[in-house]
Order: sequence, then structure tokens, then C-alpha cells
Amino acid sequence: MLKHKTKQLLVWFILFSLLPVAYSQVVFNDALFNFMRSKYQNSAVERTRNWQQLITSNTNQSIEDQLFETNRFFNNIEFKSDQAHWGKKDYWATPLEFLGTNAGDCEDFTIAKYVTLLELGVPDAKLRLMYVTATRPTRQAHMVLAYYETPTSVPLVLDNINKRILPASKRRDLIPVYSFNGEGLWLAKAQGRGRQMQSGNNNKLWLDVLNRMKEGF
Repeated sequence: MLKHKTKQLLVWFILFSLLPVAYSQVVFNDALFNFMRSKYQNSAVERTRNWQQLITSNTNQSIEDQLFETNRFFNNIEFKSDQAHWGKKDYWATPLEFLGTNAGDCEDFTIAKYVTLLELGVPDAKLRLMYVTATRPTRQAHMVLAYYETPTSVPLVLDNINKRILPASKRRDLIPVYSFNGEGLWLAKAQGRGRQMQSGNNNKLWLDVLNRMKEGF
């Protein structure tokens, strides 16, 4: 199953043209909160307001605080597989879908953290959504968020399995496969960026979630 999913994920990186990541700031207003209330429930509004507070409170904080608070906030959400949650084999949720349903899988955790850090002003060039093979407790395909302080830094790993933020060199349970962001796709390695494969990221599910976020998250 792992080999099939990895092969499928790599195939998704063809046939689609570049769609840059250009997030405008999330507009937290009555229309958004009313939408969350009508589509989900009142508790979803509270979670969305808490997300707003996270961004507001940490915009001018140190990168250490931004990483910690972002990782902590989203790791309180329940893990649930796409099949159990959405009735689909693979579905990438927007941050509002993730908060609205209060559940998601590893891609949803990673996307929400990535978007939040962009909102906090962290440069896209320092972030990678990284596919790995997690070896514990069982061998499985997994996604984490990697933060690079400099182009040659060992990245810090934000994860929903091991909730401590650790350097990739200390995550021996993760085997990097590839990583991506708005700038491109990289064959990944544990202690660096890896080799860039192409200038633009063409993952079908990634493009789909970006389009939904552009339409209002």
C-alpha cells in the first residue's frame, strides 16, 4: 500500500501547470464566522476565532514562538483518516475545513500549519511540506512540515505524531521522500533541502486545495 501511494503521489506531479502560492491574508469577519456557523456549528466558530487570536498574538513574536504556538494549536485537533472522515481515499482539507470538522489526517495538519506560518510572515522559502515514510509505530506514508532557518540548515520538523519540534537529524523514525512548497518540488533528504526536481509544484491535490482556499478557504 505504501509503494502504491508513493507512486500515485509522484504521478500527481505531472500534467498540471504552475500555480504560485500567493495567499492574501485571511479576512476574519462576520461573513466568515457566519459561514463557519452555518456549515459546521458554533464550536467551529470558536475554533476559528482561536485561530485568529493565534495569528494576531504571534505576528511579531520570535520564530521559535511562532513555530511552537502553531504546532501546539493544530496538534490539539483529532486525527482521522480521509476514508473515515471524508469517505474518500485521499482528500486535502483547507484550514477552515480542518477547523470546521475538528479532525483531519497528516496532510491537513501540515497544510494548516504551513498556511498559518505564512500568515505570520514566515517566508515561503523557509517552509517545506515534506512527504516521509514514518517507521513507527508502523511503516506508513506520512507528511510533516519542515522549517529551514537557512538554506543549509538542518530543518526543524513540525509533526502531529511526535508533537515535539525537533531537528530532522533527531527524527530517525522519518525517512524523507520529497518535499514541496510554492517554489517547487525537491527530492528530500534528512539534513538539507535535497535536489530540486522542477521549478513549479504540480501536485493535483495541492492545486485543488489552493483553489479552494482562494475561493474563501
